[in-house]
Amino acid sequence: MSSNANKPGSRPVTARAAQVVREYGPFGGTERVGGVTYDGRRVWAATGAKLVAFDPASGEPMDSLDVACDAGTAFDGTYLYQIAEARIDKIDPATGKVVASIPAPGNGGDSGLTWAEGSLWVGQYRDRKIHQVDPQTGAVIRSIESNRFVTGVTWVDGELWHGTWEGDDSELRRIDPADGTVLECLEMPPGVNVSGLESDGADLFYCGGGGSGKVRAVRRPRRAAA
Repeated sequence: MSSNANKPGSRPVTARAAQVVREYGPFGGTERVGGVTYDGRRVWAATGAKLVAFDPASGEPMDSLDVACDAGTAFDGTYLYQIAEARIDKIDPATGKVVASIPAPGNGGDSGLTWAEGSLWVGQYRDRKIHQVDPQTGAVIRSIESNRFVTGVTWVDGELWHGTWEGDDSELRRIDPADGTVLECLEMPPGVNVSGLESDGADLFYCGGGGSGKVRAVRRPRRAAA
């Protein structure tokens, strides 16, 4: 293995099969899931014209909001954020009301979305980038490059992970937030795609399943004790 093997554009240092532990959905006849997020109690799935919330323990539906939601979804502890074509809407989850909007950095080419450290982090699909974005203005603070199409994005315990989807191949990748170096890779089963990504803050990732209309729970790898 060359010294560049874990740099963007080369093979990850560690690649292993993703452990899919549960599937949810499809939800009420919806045919596609884009973004997903977790509010500490419910998983929210963006299905195009409706955000659907379900209980991850039982899989039972809990809520729904009639809002435009064609891509990434995030939660800041109070509000939901939702990519809707060329904008990101800030939504009151109690009412479904859009309380503010900012421009999306990709102007319609954005995919993943998450909240961390007071910022929105936006996956830009075909441009293969992750942007840190000011949630008040939409200004791009900094960008991280990937060598794959970027779908979902999530942070957990200081780790930055993103989903990829090219052809029938999808992966979950842990990258160095400083330079995009690939540190770890979980390969999804063939034909099982990742359209959105969110951590539960513990040992699971929730992955939007694109045209399957499903959300899948994937086991997060355990870290060796220091």
